Amino acid sequence: MAIVHTNVPDALSLDFSTLRLTDEQFDQLCISNPEQSLELTSEGVLIVMSPVGGESGKREMRLGSQLFNWNEATELGEVFSSSTIFKLPAGGQRSPDAAWIENSRWAVLTSEQQKKFPPIAPDFVLELCSESDRLPDLQEKMLEYKANGVRLGLLIDPKSRQVEIYRIDRDVEVLENPGAIDCSDVLPGFILELQKIWN
Repeated sequence: MAIVHTNVPDALSLDFSTLRLTDEQFDQLCISNPEQSLELTSEGVLIVMSPVGGESGKREMRLGSQLFNWNEATELGEVFSSSTIFKLPAGGQRSPDAAWIENSRWAVLTSEQQKKFPPIAPDFVLELCSESDRLPDLQEKMLEYKANGVRLGLLIDPKSRQVEIYRIDRDVEVLENPGAIDCSDVLPGFILELQKIWN
């Protein structure tokens, strides 16, 4: 298992190519390091993510609050923050910047599953490319979501003003400088406004 440290000197990067973590060990690693954002890819790569700066944090909140407000009005599902790790069917343990799960799918999980890292792929995920992110890494992450059954995924890159849309059984759609994204095929009536994200 490779351990990837984002935005740290090479001297601090570690490679444990023979190390494998069980779910329990990964859970304990996260619990023991609550200040650190961690993910585990389906290939067994442990990712240590850098915190975001002020501009990215502001954009993330603007996007997430739109999803939250829509869901409060419709009560169609549950919304999750960037701190939530989902155990995906193929084995990855990933944390989108924002996620949504439809009510009936969330309800099938036990209370214990809901309390821990939910073993389910969200219906919708959103990733925002921050200054500390590498776009190719996020594109790979989006493909992992898609392969695990995420019905709609948005990858938003403020620097290029570009949005990549990931849907099951469809090619990736790329939009240049869109003012809004219609997500109604998965989230009925939800239009994600982007004008303030580009400013």
